[in-house]
Amino acid sequence: MAEQSIFDAAGGAAGMTRIAAAWHRRAMADPVVAHAFRRGAKPDHVERLATYLGEALGGPVSYTERYGPHADVVRMHSGNGEHDEMNERAVACFRGALHDAGLAEDQRVFQALLDYWGWATWHPMYAYHRSSADVPADLPMPQWNWDQTVSYRGE
Repeated sequence: MAEQSIFDAAGGAAGMTRIAAAWHRRAMADPVVAHAFRRGAKPDHVERLATYLGEALGGPVSYTERYGPHADVVRMHSGNGEHDEMNERAVACFRGALHDAGLAEDQRVFQALLDYWGWATWHPMYAYHRSSADVPADLPMPQWNWDQTVSYRGE
């Protein structure tokens, strides 16, 4: 029997929505992280983020089916130059969001989620900080695993 996914262990779609809503609130309240939303956030940002997290953490392939490929998400976060402080604060906001969402009690789930967010913040979402044109069109959706490794659907 396969091990339970991080998505399921964190409460499935409802858990992802709680996390996304809590992170969005914290990000918008943080003067440095909120700068990323200076042109405004999409009205469905929380839903998009929840669906994206779900897919990356072992849930259904809902994000790519509804909103498009992973490359589009990375492209949206690229070409903004170096912003280490924003990344650090975004991870801190996520840590707080996990508490807000009621996911701090199970240390294994909490750490897997936090490790994923840190990896995603510093790697795919920051890898192309010089130019969004550098993002490969076929960039696959990462799948974060309990052992802090990344695989890709279909591997």
